[in-house]
Amino acid sequence: MTVNVIFKIAAVGILISVLNQVLKHSGRDDQAFLTSLAGLILVLMWIVPYIYELFQTIQQLFAL
Repeated sequence: MTVNVIFKIAAVGILISVLNQVLKHSGRDDQAFLTSLAGLILVLMWIVPYIYELFQTIQQLFAL
């Protein structure tokens, strides 16, 4: 896992939180929720390969 992934996640988090606040204050709560959901899905898609790699390493460590 590189530091770039952590910075990408932080940048997406900041961007989504700003968009969420702007949309909530303008009365678009549904769009704010969908924006937050899209950000969560984007970050999960970045993290899933690393989680898979972690489980593979643990499986090889214990030789299951």
